[in-house]
Amino acid sequence: MQTHILGYPRIGSNRELKKACEQYWTGKTDVNTLLETGRTIKENNWKLQHEAGIDLIPCNDFSYYDQVLDMTLTVGAIPQRYQEIASQKHELDLYFAMARGFQKEGLDITAMEMTKWFDTNYHYIVPEFRKDQEFSLFSDKIIKEFISAKEAGIQAKPVIIGLVTYLLLGKEKEEGFDRLDLANKLLPVYFEILKGLENHGAEYIQFDEPFLALDLSDKAKETYRLIYAEIRKQFPNLKFILATYFEGLQNNLSLASSLPVDVLHIDLVRCPEQLDEVLQTIPETLSLSLGIVDGRNIWKNDFEKSLKFIAKAVHKIGSGRVFIASSCSLLHVPADLDAEKNEEALSGEIKQWMAFAKQKVQEIVILQKLASENPDYNTLQQLAENKKAIENRNTSALIHHPEVKDRVDVTTEEDAKRSSSFQARKKSQQDILQLPLFPTTTIGSFPQTKEVRAWRSKFKKGELSAAQYDALLKEETERTIRWQEEIGIDVLVHGEFERNDMVEYFGEQLAGFAFTQNGWVQSYGSRCVKPPVIYGDVHRPAPMTVYWSEYAQSLTSKWVKGMLTGPVTILQWSFVRDDQPRSLTCKQIALAIRDEVTDLEKAGIRIIQIDEPAIREGLPLRTSEWQNYLKWAVEAFRISASGVEDATQIHTHMCYSEFNDIIQNIADMDADVITIECSRSQMELLNAFADFKYPNEIGPGVYDIHSPRVPSKEEMVELLKKAQAVIPAKQLWVNPDCGLKTRHWEETEKALIAMVAASKEMSEVFAV
Repeated sequence: MQTHILGYPRIGSNRELKKACEQYWTGKTDVNTLLETGRTIKENNWKLQHEAGIDLIPCNDFSYYDQVLDMTLTVGAIPQRYQEIASQKHELDLYFAMARGFQKEGLDITAMEMTKWFDTNYHYIVPEFRKDQEFSLFSDKIIKEFISAKEAGIQAKPVIIGLVTYLLLGKEKEEGFDRLDLANKLLPVYFEILKGLENHGAEYIQFDEPFLALDLSDKAKETYRLIYAEIRKQFPNLKFILATYFEGLQNNLSLASSLPVDVLHIDLVRCPEQLDEVLQTIPETLSLSLGIVDGRNIWKNDFEKSLKFIAKAVHKIGSGRVFIASSCSLLHVPADLDAEKNEEALSGEIKQWMAFAKQKVQEIVILQKLASENPDYNTLQQLAENKKAIENRNTSALIHHPEVKDRVDVTTEEDAKRSSSFQARKKSQQDILQLPLFPTTTIGSFPQTKEVRAWRSKFKKGELSAAQYDALLKEETERTIRWQEEIGIDVLVHGEFERNDMVEYFGEQLAGFAFTQNGWVQSYGSRCVKPPVIYGDVHRPAPMTVYWSEYAQSLTSKWVKGMLTGPVTILQWSFVRDDQPRSLTCKQIALAIRDEVTDLEKAGIRIIQIDEPAIREGLPLRTSEWQNYLKWAVEAFRISASGVEDATQIHTHMCYSEFNDIIQNIADMDADVITIECSRSQMELLNAFADFKYPNEIGPGVYDIHSPRVPSKEEMVELLKKAQAVIPAKQLWVNPDCGLKTRHWEETEKALIAMVAASKEMSEVFAV
């Protein structure tokens, strides 16, 4: 049996890549320094896996920003607007311009669209395709990384996004064609890549084809057959691993098992029940890679359970055809549990239940040894230790709280309903709020400067007292309130300077959560998050945000929004316990957020935003499973929001989502106002709301906060005109796409001043 993983975290064990990229973007270091950081991270990753005993070590799983963007650059699918940069700048500058936009040297170029990678919290850069799209080998990154691994003494397995998946990840930028029609034009570039790898001695190639775990059209299925037949014809001696993940193959099993590849990888964490059918279906020429170590969660592998899967596969097809692997890339988990040395932050009892990327690599190798005919004494000891940790978790008193379970049990349908319809609530709200047409607001956070981050660090280290820290945050909050008043924003926010992360901040104040010191995971580009760990029953011991919301409201006569993260997003953006249904954990969180909402209302906060950017990303990958998820997800949001009076206005926020398929469910959430990302898509996402005749109020984002470029007033006016063409003016709000935490003050101030001016111009037009 051979071992492999599908990919390894690329940010570095101490977020070295994040820091190096940001230093390069600000001009503090040169391109060679950045490239050297990347080289060091790659070599460290290869060395770690080699020393652990992994047989097939991946290369090209590293990326400076995003693996889909890497492929776009590799195949030369560079949108026309970047051609001037392509002809003048270093390849990396072009690459970052495509990801982040470019606004200097007389150029003003928008970034490419960004959206979620399947049902994860990772974001990828969406390829743009046109009817006359041409492809060519623009970047030889894939081949160079294989050569680098070879020079480091590693016979690596290149990881390549499969051709069909790459096309399906993209978007047609004009009408009249299907992106799958481009397959035959793209195929020669794949041939060129594979020929280069073969010439340099590659043996195994991993093609990532996660779309095989989704619902596929007949055209997509036929494209898979044609493309892989051509690849096999051209490269009869290469060994191809077809990697599927995030769901089971289900009705695509016969297709996947018939493709002319050597190894089929299946995800047995997300869909363990598929193993029996796969074993019955695959031909004798096909080996099977068992994805049994969870690449998306941090819980220790249950060796006894995994060994049963391995034994079943070996019994059916023989050990020579079985590979042991991670379920998907380890990109989605932190680097190394050994870095967690603070027992006050993460207790030893909880830590023993966990495994990060480094430990998961070790688990795969241990499973290989345990599944051999004669495991040695040390390996058997590791099995005994694993069994003890699994049993400890199952019986721990830390996990279960009867009063939380009882409260969930007595929750009724009435707890998930506002007392009046939206139209009745709208009148009550307007009587109190007195907001103008095209009211302006922001999504919540304002830039967290290095000073703010330094205060938090000093406070945690005990270098600042609680009173000193509080005074500094109050000063920053007041400055932000005054500035918003000065530029004329209608509904203010306090800026969230006391918060580290929109999920972590709440998790730190809720029971049932644990936290890491170094459990960083890449969200997009240099943006990293440190997801909380939900290990037990969740409840709210005390108010979480009332203090800062009350303080901010006391500073101004304008309305200040209370800012909360919704239950589904807290669930999605945490590492979640796997010993009970996710729906049950979500309902526990919803009841905790409900308590916070009602306390905010009692404190005089009349506008409360409950962010749910993760509702869409949480959708199961198979449409047949959507309704069950949407039922409990929408119910959880409504439980959190429905304990208030009609006159209290509930907002929600969603970003980087396609809404067409779930627009009825979004309406069912019954938020008074929804704000959404719209600027990168040039208001395309609004069409779903317009076609549905969405009844409540909506704020389409007019400022792309994931790019450093500053849009002009005229650009925002044009976006608002597009919005008003499909949504009545009386329903529209004006706001950025998302929170401003990651931006700098200079660009934020310019953009928001332009945003307010755009709103006023639109208001004047409709006042005439």
